[in-house]
Amino acid sequence: MSRFDVIVIGAGHAGVEAAYAAARLGCSVGLCTMSRDTVAHMPCNPAIGGTAKGHLVREIDALGGLMGRAIDATGLQFKLLNRSRGPAVWSPRAQADKRLYAAWVREAIDREPNITWLVGKAGRVLVEHGRITGLAMEDGDRHDCAALIVTTGTFLNGLIHIGDEQHPAGRHGEPPSRELADSIKSFGFETGRLKTGTPPRLHRESIDFDGAVRAGAFAEECGDAVPVPFSFDTTEAPRNQIRCWLLHTTDRVREIVRANLARSPLYNGRIQGIGPRYCPSLEDKIMRFPDRERHQIYLEPEGLDVDEIYVNGFSMSLPRAVQEALVRALPGLEQASMIRPGYAVEYDFVQPTELKSTLQTQRIDGLFFAGQINGTSGYEEAAAQGLVAGINAARAIRDEAPFTLARDEAYIGILVDDLVTRGCLEPYRMFTSRAEHRLLLRIDNADLRLTPLGREAGLVDDRRWTRFAARRARHERNQRTLDTTRAGVLLRRPGIRLRDLLDRGELALDLEPSSGDLEVATLENDVKYAGYLKQETLRAQRLRKQERRRIPDDFAFARVPGLSREAVQRLSQVRPETLGQASRIPGMTPAAVAVLGVFLDRPLTPLTPPAPLTPPASN
Repeated sequence: MSRFDVIVIGAGHAGVEAAYAAARLGCSVGLCTMSRDTVAHMPCNPAIGGTAKGHLVREIDALGGLMGRAIDATGLQFKLLNRSRGPAVWSPRAQADKRLYAAWVREAIDREPNITWLVGKAGRVLVEHGRITGLAMEDGDRHDCAALIVTTGTFLNGLIHIGDEQHPAGRHGEPPSRELADSIKSFGFETGRLKTGTPPRLHRESIDFDGAVRAGAFAEECGDAVPVPFSFDTTEAPRNQIRCWLLHTTDRVREIVRANLARSPLYNGRIQGIGPRYCPSLEDKIMRFPDRERHQIYLEPEGLDVDEIYVNGFSMSLPRAVQEALVRALPGLEQASMIRPGYAVEYDFVQPTELKSTLQTQRIDGLFFAGQINGTSGYEEAAAQGLVAGINAARAIRDEAPFTLARDEAYIGILVDDLVTRGCLEPYRMFTSRAEHRLLLRIDNADLRLTPLGREAGLVDDRRWTRFAARRARHERNQRTLDTTRAGVLLRRPGIRLRDLLDRGELALDLEPSSGDLEVATLENDVKYAGYLKQETLRAQRLRKQERRRIPDDFAFARVPGLSREAVQRLSQVRPETLGQASRIPGMTPAAVAVLGVFLDRPLTPLTPPAPLTPPASN
């Protein structure tokens, strides 16, 4: 038996961030995984970032997490998405070398002296008097802890579907977690069943990429001329090292899917879990969008020296032979061969309304959930939750104030608030449209927003803080320069770019060479959108008044006069921590929130028990 401050179950993207954060805050951490070879594994898309997801990675990095540095060190092709739109929705994305990415993260964990590997299969969660005491492994070993973070991904009662084939598995080639799933359910958590999927992998050597490009079957997709890094700590621009290829589905693909729908577990009733609406399978694309003549498909290498080609946009769970026919129905892939078929995986999740904003469960002190167990999809959403859970686990065992982020402070704050307030009816994915203050939450200012909070939390070391402080001081000096020169006026005009003014010598600013483009973007956006930013800031400050009104943990919603039975039920289920959070619960009306606000500051009268029934007098 061993003793740790914190134990983390699972070493995926949520688990490694949780373990790293807790360890950096001085906790002894046991990181439980079935194999060190699958640490920070990418079972689906070999990429990090994307629309809104890139915002999350920038924020993780600004707070002191791992993901941004990992992808900058191992990325193969970098793009800044949505350049044609406003800066609020610019998002970085990078193709990763899956093996190198996992190796980089594993080495970072190995270098952290407070982390101990616990290689084995997690079994039962140990609880006494409503508080975590430890973890029992399936092999009989026991490890004691003060806090436990569960980051099991798709492994809780995982079941893989390929046509009529069914395999109990968390992902390809790895067994599910059944004993742990039963243990979690035994505490009465509200659980559900979700589904995700992955496409076939193809042999690189079986595809004539150059020939397909010459024939017009493929369009070559290259990275940006000047790659944008994810980490504010990256001093050298990442390199683009690979090409990707774009192609489209055909009428023949539609015909094959429709002819085999009865063999798809998505459509014959074998899959009960709810899939991601925003990342549909091929079967769903064909059936839900019957008027769409074609769908985009990307061929993406999974590494520099690996044979696997990922077929992005081609997720499915049809039988193997049907998948082979579908692959060869794509232009340019007539001779392609599969390494392995795509599949769907069903898994258990816990309704995240069971959690507090710290990601600690409401039922058990010291028990935290992060990642897909909370109903989310995506590596980035998982990593963000892992970071929050790791910080809060460390703080909880020391009786320190919780670490939370508001909706106007970070996309991470929006992610957590959406989960614990609204719950999940389908796998949750982050979008910029979920952010009501997205002009404040740009990728270029994530460090200015969050690095001071990361420093306060204890994750930002002295070296990085010194570099950040210099960046912030330069930004403030440059702002004053723009406020007192003609350039500031020019920048407010349409079509005028700060970089052009600098290149023409019309303006001189103090910029660090390695991060000059970032600093220019922040300055330009702050000047161009100054009026909108002021309005957003004032709006956020008004909303903060509700967020400051705390609701006691033991507040008796049923005693509030004027609240409907439905409102009481939803409030009692979610247990909102503030009046602002209560206002965002689905079904809560403005009138109900107003009534709740009135009685937060008043003593509540006890519920009067009904008078006992008096039997009628007998004649």
